[in-house]
Amino acid sequence: MRIELINTGTELVLGDTINTNAAWIGQQLAALGLSVARQTIVPDGAVIGEVLAEAAGRNDVIIATGGLGPTNDDVTREITAGLLGLPMDVDAGVVAKLEAYFHKRGREVNQATLRQAMVPRGAKVMDNAFGTAPGLYVPAALGAERGWACHFFLLPGPPRELKPMFETGVVPVLKALHPAAAGREVLYLKVTGMGESDIVDHVERELEAMAEAGLEMGYCIGKGDVDVRLAGPGEVVAKGAALVREKVGEYILSEDRRVLEEVVVHLLAERGETVATAESCTGGMIAGRLTDVSGASAVFGYGYVTYANEAKVRELGVSAELLMRHGAVSEPVACAMAEGCLEVSGANHAVAVTGIAGPTGGSEEKPVGTVFVALASKGQATKCRRLFFPGARDRFKLLTSQAALEMIRRRLLNLTLEP
Repeated sequence: MRIELINTGTELVLGDTINTNAAWIGQQLAALGLSVARQTIVPDGAVIGEVLAEAAGRNDVIIATGGLGPTNDDVTREITAGLLGLPMDVDAGVVAKLEAYFHKRGREVNQATLRQAMVPRGAKVMDNAFGTAPGLYVPAALGAERGWACHFFLLPGPPRELKPMFETGVVPVLKALHPAAAGREVLYLKVTGMGESDIVDHVERELEAMAEAGLEMGYCIGKGDVDVRLAGPGEVVAKGAALVREKVGEYILSEDRRVLEEVVVHLLAERGETVATAESCTGGMIAGRLTDVSGASAVFGYGYVTYANEAKVRELGVSAELLMRHGAVSEPVACAMAEGCLEVSGANHAVAVTGIAGPTGGSEEKPVGTVFVALASKGQATKCRRLFFPGARDRFKLLTSQAALEMIRRRLLNLTLEP
């Protein structure tokens, strides 16, 4: 099955918005044993017609994103109908949903928005649970008079709207069109605290031996973690996953694509415990990552950004004499920050970080990239790790926040804190 992906949006062409939809859709197709044969980005407007016409003649499926909104340059639905010679009808169900959406917000639906209720005759409406623009599935049979045998999926551009629509509206149709996808499974084992090359050393040779049985494998480096992707027949994927668990088990943080902060929040919730943060060099990133997770308010109540030494003294009770003797970037200060945070917050756990993000401020003893991560927990000894993350400032902050969250995860699972 040949699939072409067309992403519309002037903001994509200009580089104002990163095209994350293309990567995400590629991953979803890979899970079905499918791949994108060609991907095109075009600005908003009539140019979408040229691209759709060209693509329809060489593909079995076209997935187009964007251009379904209420503005005059959102023309994907109208142009698709025109290419296929299909009249446009008002869909009463879409009108009702638009009216309910606006009435709930104390507004009347306007004529521009009602354009979104126009549907090419014969197309199937895909409900949008997170926005106003419905998606559309145009079966290949509707293009037969034009000599095309291509299925069209028209999806909204915002990822929060596109992703659930793709999963509920596009995937079932693709599975029906591509029966081999029904018996295929894909599993992502997300690993942290271990680099890609180390993972390869542990598992690749034995995983490669399963290739003859249909196992496909790959690695994808994320933000402080690595996905080990296993795909193929269900029984082979299960065998490969068992091998990875055996070799790198304690480094696997999820098998459902949850990221570290999600895992930590869920573990804390399961235990009925709370965590607080005391951050210097990360400037609130750890707290930010935790509060990005729905439900974080049940497990996270206090986050202190104590960038200045005076703040460490005043907010966390760190001794000024300790700061003078050891310096802010030191194990004693990191431990004092964590213990002070634990006391003032009343949380079950408190994590603290202090380091040198650079590019200036380092020394021979403590070069740029040096960071101390400490974890204090009620009834347990405080632990501290000295780590080294040289490189760009933003990367340093990300990896430091990852190390801090990983220490929490390991303590909650009773794993060693220094793997």
